[in-house]
Amino acid sequence: MTSRTIPAGTAELAPLVVRTVAVADPGPLLALLPEHDALAWLRRGEGLVGYGVAAVLRTRGGDRFAEAREWWSTHAVNAVVRDEVGEPGTGLVCFGSFAFADDPGDSVLVVPEVVVGRRGRSTWVTTIGAGAISSPPVLSPASAPSAPTSVAFADGAMSGTAWETRVAEAVSRISTGDLEKVVLARDLVATASEDLDVRWPLRRLAEGYPMCWTFHVDGLFGATPEMLVRRERGLVTSRVLAGTIRRTGDDDRDLALAATLARSSKDLEEHEYAVRSVAEALAPHCTSMNVPESPFVLHLPNVMHLATDVAGVIDDETSSLELAEALHPSAAVGGTPTDVATALITELEGMDRGRYAGPVGWMDATGDGEWGLALRSAELQGATVRLFAGCGIVADSDPEAELAEAQAKFVPVRDALAPDHSR
Repeated sequence: MTSRTIPAGTAELAPLVVRTVAVADPGPLLALLPEHDALAWLRRGEGLVGYGVAAVLRTRGGDRFAEAREWWSTHAVNAVVRDEVGEPGTGLVCFGSFAFADDPGDSVLVVPEVVVGRRGRSTWVTTIGAGAISSPPVLSPASAPSAPTSVAFADGAMSGTAWETRVAEAVSRISTGDLEKVVLARDLVATASEDLDVRWPLRRLAEGYPMCWTFHVDGLFGATPEMLVRRERGLVTSRVLAGTIRRTGDDDRDLALAATLARSSKDLEEHEYAVRSVAEALAPHCTSMNVPESPFVLHLPNVMHLATDVAGVIDDETSSLELAEALHPSAAVGGTPTDVATALITELEGMDRGRYAGPVGWMDATGDGEWGLALRSAELQGATVRLFAGCGIVADSDPEAELAEAQAKFVPVRDALAPDHSR
């Protein structure tokens, strides 16, 4: 991403001038994106896309969330905003993606020059500039992305067999009482014969996984089924996923597997840890909360998950980004207890997660926004794509079964890199 970087802590930032106007429906939002500086957060055809860079912050380390909040608050206070629509996602908006770990890993907030949004029957365009803005752009489809060619896949940090030994070691640590759960991830590297256009896999993911949130921020893209936190006009929600089984493609067989998943003591245990960690993190900020006693089974094209939607009424001015920080890393991507699990991840995974499994999403000037977990995701750099998949390990985990689950979680991005619509 070519951009102008403004360091954190800058006392005076150029005021951003923002205008949002209603527009006629321009068709599929992803079709509007140019090849470079494209941003996306979409589900079932609704959400936000953006392009261009009005301002950007890059930060890292343990203070990455605090630096991002300070930078964004300064922009939000100083911005001159004319919002003629008044929907969530209008006015001043940033997109963001944060590293999983304190170190290493870069995090980024981006304010686009143009944002196009859709919510229900409302469609709008927001233009943002430093000091002044131009007239709203004429919205029309950009050039179509080129299909990847000659994509080859190889193991990343370690082979499947080696990763199974790490899972077995984690199970051993859990059995001795060191911890209750840890999430171990592995990577897969795809290499093409030429640089890839991220819009190609984005369109495939949005088409194949419409119930997920398709995203792209600064090279990190994917289709996540997990909403870490949404804050909208005083209401807070979080979708927790933990416990997975692979689909077969046979409807009757999959229904039987869903029933098996719903009764699985191993998966229910894993899910309970994840729900508890989210509820405990949100509770200090809410006057009331609804935490369902039992999960439901979420059906996706490649897998099924145990899922729970946690909801609450917020009682303070905590922004969606602050809530995301409070929740991260949840047991769904880290483990329980958090500090022991994250230390074991560093010890056993043998790789840098980067922004995989970190918060990704958007926020407006009021602090409302949506932050998902960067799952079913990959990092694109030129002709190389690094895919990620993780599994929750508990006392009853079987290394071979966990490897099969990880392979299933690679499928969305792996298929999205195919040169046609084959799945």
